[in-house]
Amino acid sequence: MKRITLRRSAELFLLAIAAAFLLLHLVHLRADFPNHSPWMDWAKYTDEGWYGDAAIRHFQRGGWYVPGDFNPAAALPVWPLIEGAVFRVTGVNVVAARALTVAIFGLILASVYLLVRRWQGRSSLAPAVAVLLLAVSPYCYAFSRMAILEPMLILLTLLALLAASSLPDADAVRTSWFDWRRRALPSLALGLLLPLMILTKTTAIFLFPAIGWMVFARSGHKAKNALKVGAPIVALGILVWTAYYGLVVRPHFLSDYRYLFSANAYTGITAQNALEVLRDTFQDGMWVGDLLYPLGLLAMTATFFFRPQLLKNPLLTALLLWILGYLTFIAYHNNLQPRYYLVLAVPFTVVPVIVFASFWSQWQGRPTVSSVAGAIGAVALLIVAVTDAGQTISYVTHPEYTFASAADRIRQIVESDRTHNPLVLSISGSDLSLMTGLPSICDDFGTMELEDRVKVYRPGWYVTWNQVDDDKMDALTPIYHLKRVASFPAMDDPERNLMILYRLDPPEATPRRRSRPRPIPQFLRTGFGQQADPLQLQH
Repeated sequence: MKRITLRRSAELFLLAIAAAFLLLHLVHLRADFPNHSPWMDWAKYTDEGWYGDAAIRHFQRGGWYVPGDFNPAAALPVWPLIEGAVFRVTGVNVVAARALTVAIFGLILASVYLLVRRWQGRSSLAPAVAVLLLAVSPYCYAFSRMAILEPMLILLTLLALLAASSLPDADAVRTSWFDWRRRALPSLALGLLLPLMILTKTTAIFLFPAIGWMVFARSGHKAKNALKVGAPIVALGILVWTAYYGLVVRPHFLSDYRYLFSANAYTGITAQNALEVLRDTFQDGMWVGDLLYPLGLLAMTATFFFRPQLLKNPLLTALLLWILGYLTFIAYHNNLQPRYYLVLAVPFTVVPVIVFASFWSQWQGRPTVSSVAGAIGAVALLIVAVTDAGQTISYVTHPEYTFASAADRIRQIVESDRTHNPLVLSISGSDLSLMTGLPSICDDFGTMELEDRVKVYRPGWYVTWNQVDDDKMDALTPIYHLKRVASFPAMDDPERNLMILYRLDPPEATPRRRSRPRPIPQFLRTGFGQQADPLQLQH
């Protein structure tokens, strides 16, 4: 009884610390993504606006769709719908969008706790340790405060694993095929979650093997049982996705749907660069954590070579498939942005916790190789927690507002000028709309060529980073004269650390120069009816 009390007290202590760090995520929500961090990601200039643009425009313009511009909601409607529900209460603002993402991160922590406890048991500290490590992670702090797609995808994946874990086991499948009370709810939830994952971020398909394994494990590792359980789930998922595609996308937004895939150029790996891409994909996992990532790799290696029986735990195998699946996407896409690895933060945190906890459980009064390895792993995880907590606190206590301040100054300048259209053209235009309310269109992505888009929408202002690219200049100069109005230092990327505001003036009409009348030679000055002497004209 005393041992249980101590374990429970320790768990509550760890969860309390995790809750405190979760609350710290809500402090300074309007601040910049941490400057001078290890994660130089383009998303901090664009993605918060781009993927919530439908919700932003719905409340600012009265309609979510801007023909010819970048409209990713046609293919990815889940996030803007959820964000739109929040904006209906709060109005459009970046603090509300980021607070929503923090709330989703809180649900991620709760889902991790429930999932790990489901498979590790109530007597294990592993669920609380996993939650603590995620809550104090500076990497998770930086990206879980951004209104981007990845946190929502992580949450839906965890919910799908929880639903799959709640399916009846193999015996129930064989003897209670019609027991709907036990099977209907998790099957229905899973059938809805799968298409929602795809409609949140299409890369979710690379996570399906992890969920499929959990279904297979709950079916007693028998294909026949798995087919019985999985067939209606898959059928419902296909039905939901097909209904959305057939009723919404195909008749109305097919070009925007296709453009999302073509614009992202979903493969960058070739036979020539394959080894280099695989190496970089593997090495860049260090973004998850300088110590946590190696510990995850060490735990996986130890499992395969020393404790393969741990793979009987369906959650551990599912997490390994999660890692393998999403690393496959990252390598295939070959656009190694730090935010992509956020999807891997959960499995790379939970795997070493499960493995080292299993090793530690081998302690039976005297040390063994496994128990010593577990103890070393526990100490290493403690070091991770302490160092990560320190870095996160540093980010919390040193906020910067360079991007937010630049956005506010741009709004003031644009709104003070009554002679120009307030529509802003910029690759960061959607972020500016979220932060300031200014209407915008994108200068980089869209189904309509930029020069045609500019002619149709006639923006009055152009915001760029550091310089005007040649293709943008070619599109603008035929109908505009670019007048540099102001510039603002913002963010920390050497290639994008100066926001420049141009006013787009129509070219001034160039009047024809009137030539001064030449004086008439004296010999040509004749009276009416007189005629000059032809001999004089020859001279």
